[in-house]
Amino acid sequence: MKAIFVTGGKQYYVSEGETIYVEKLDAEVGKEITFDQVLYVDGVAGTPVVDGAKVVCSVDKQGKNKKIRIFTYKNKTKTSRKTKGHRQPYTKLTVKKITK
Repeated sequence: MKAIFVTGGKQYYVSEGETIYVEKLDAEVGKEITFDQVLYVDGVAGTPVVDGAKVVCSVDKQGKNKKIRIFTYKNKTKTSRKTKGHRQPYTKLTVKKITK
């Protein structure tokens, strides 16, 4: 079974048993999360969501991505140079079950 669901303002196309990384969710490791904003399940598309469809996932890990460096400067002047960094938090999920 395949499905498209929404979380964190993004859409994810998944199948059962697949592992995905999503925006950070408030959930403990080992718990299950149910997503009910399902846009598509095995050829059935909703307007906007499929009634009664759910995607059940288990939380495997909470973490942060690799650090990215941002360097800004103004050309031909040595007065304005900045270095910034950012690490995006994520949640690793495993899809357990998809229901219609």
